[in-house]
Amino acid sequence: MKFRTFPGTDVSVSEVGLGTWTLATGWWGEKTDNEAVAMLRKARDEFGINFFDAADTYGNGRSETQLANAFRGRRDEVVYGTKIGYDIYDEEAAKSRRGQSELPQRFEPDYMRFAVDKCLERLETDYIDVLQLHNVKMEHVRNPVIWDTLRELKNEGKIRVWGAAFGPAIGWLYEAVELCERESDVGTIQMIWNILEQQPGTAMIDAARRHAPDCTFNIRVTHASGMLEGKYTEETVFPANDHRRHRPRSWLINGVKKVRALDFLTTHMTLGQAALKWLLMEPRVISVLPNIYDSEQLAEFASASDLADLTASQVDTIAELAASNFGVAEEPMSYKGTMERVHS
Repeated sequence: MKFRTFPGTDVSVSEVGLGTWTLATGWWGEKTDNEAVAMLRKARDEFGINFFDAADTYGNGRSETQLANAFRGRRDEVVYGTKIGYDIYDEEAAKSRRGQSELPQRFEPDYMRFAVDKCLERLETDYIDVLQLHNVKMEHVRNPVIWDTLRELKNEGKIRVWGAAFGPAIGWLYEAVELCERESDVGTIQMIWNILEQQPGTAMIDAARRHAPDCTFNIRVTHASGMLEGKYTEETVFPANDHRRHRPRSWLINGVKKVRALDFLTTHMTLGQAALKWLLMEPRVISVLPNIYDSEQLAEFASASDLADLTASQVDTIAELAASNFGVAEEPMSYKGTMERVHS
């Protein structure tokens, strides 16, 4: 496993991290706490993964508790990332929540401090390595008090790197762009980016290059919701409790067609590994966070770090394919967030 360091810090993270959403939320199948703890320990002890990305809303604190149970007494061996912003403590909102609908968001300084303290309690630690604000909207990006609160928390030693996670859909382009412009000392952004879904992630990285010299990126949905694992067919049926079951069938059919155009990447590695190597070609990517459901995937994805980089020819071919939407005619993707520039 190779490691990358957040600029200006001594926080060093594995190139391949583990997002705990697959272990704590039930949206990718159910895992018991014991199964989750075993997976977390296996990732660290057998494959060298030290970066674990959680959120207070993943299972309403469950992901953080799982991490504490997995690494009690081993705090110096792991890097904890977590997120705040959703009011998981509003019991009425939690009761009325349906599926993956969003809870109310809160970013008042007092609430942020309260939420951070609760994360620290669940993680059984006195500092958070990487804290990101969860799915911030433009109104939050444009509120300097929010970002000053993060700087205060960093100065107090409660957090070491701060940033924001953008989503939950593929959009939020100008929210990220404005964050880089307004808060040029932002340390990291979590976004969706992969070979099949290159925008708006590429534009976010371009904005960081222009305005935020030390901004790094940690990448989720690295495999386009499993499409780039190379195992789907036109006949694939997802389990009833799998979030992909609710996507239109055209997503599956068109995705399988696109993936066939990427067979040239699988001569010396799996497509799933090549998808991660493509992301890691970008120096600002600090860690990739593939969805990991089982030990087989853990071994496949973790080993990608030590494989040879993609060749310049392969990267160029991917760019050419992306320019033609991989030869598939389909409706343009719909986006959430601000995809047109609206100035305050």
